[in-house]
Amino acid sequence: MQALLIDGLASCRMAEIPDPSPGPGEVLVDIRHVGLCGSDLATFTGLNPLVSLPRIPGHELGVVILSAGPDVPAAYVPGKRAVVMPYTACSTCSSCRAGRINACRYNRTLGVQQDGGLSERFVLPYGKLILNDRLAPRHLALVEPLSVGFHAVDRGRITSTDTVVVLGCGMIGTGAVIGAVARGARVIAVDFGDKTAIARSYGAAQTIDPGTEDVAARVNDLTEGHGADVVIEAVGLPATFTQAIDLVCFSGRVVYIGYSKAPV
Repeated sequence: MQALLIDGLASCRMAEIPDPSPGPGEVLVDIRHVGLCGSDLATFTGLNPLVSLPRIPGHELGVVILSAGPDVPAAYVPGKRAVVMPYTACSTCSSCRAGRINACRYNRTLGVQQDGGLSERFVLPYGKLILNDRLAPRHLALVEPLSVGFHAVDRGRITSTDTVVVLGCGMIGTGAVIGAVARGARVIAVDFGDKTAIARSYGAAQTIDPGTEDVAARVNDLTEGHGADVVIEAVGLPATFTQAIDLVCFSGRVVYIGYSKAPV
């Protein structure tokens, strides 16, 4: 079968790889849709230090079950649609014991420490599938990136009484906007140009374009000098890491999603 293989710096090619077959506790899935993440781009451009090449990218997956190996529950039948949990956790480190499997010390992410799903078919443990027949596979591929923003909303303990500033409205920040709006919070979205229009379409009450407006002054004005109850940073720059602290109110909460690539 065919797979996309990143085999060097800014180099990729279609490769023929063996057809997989499911073993005990595993399922074979048909890859219907794959989202390309910023981490996949970083792998391609040589900026992801966690990756060794060659590597098949892809961890944002919408799949359909083709077959199941032995010892798989009856619910995992051919034709079922699913989202893929792309992380492998050890279950024994301090993070896993605390319920933070996403922060496992020995985590292996699809497309990073192990080959991902940008191929025709893929085998994985049935426990890594979240069955869902309500969404089409192309929508299922969006669940993983959007859930990052939803997780930030959860970590920020956001409620309907909060004013939330979201710095950065790419895919991850948009997930935070949607999640905060769903909880009834007032959302102020900060980004350039067209991205603010997208944030408004998903319920942001106000938007700020840092290219034309003073973000701190505008947030101060919109909150009547109070500051934001919660700031979610989804950019990953030292400047916005610092800005998040400047924008939050006394005893407020700051959630960092972005990875700063320089000292803060």
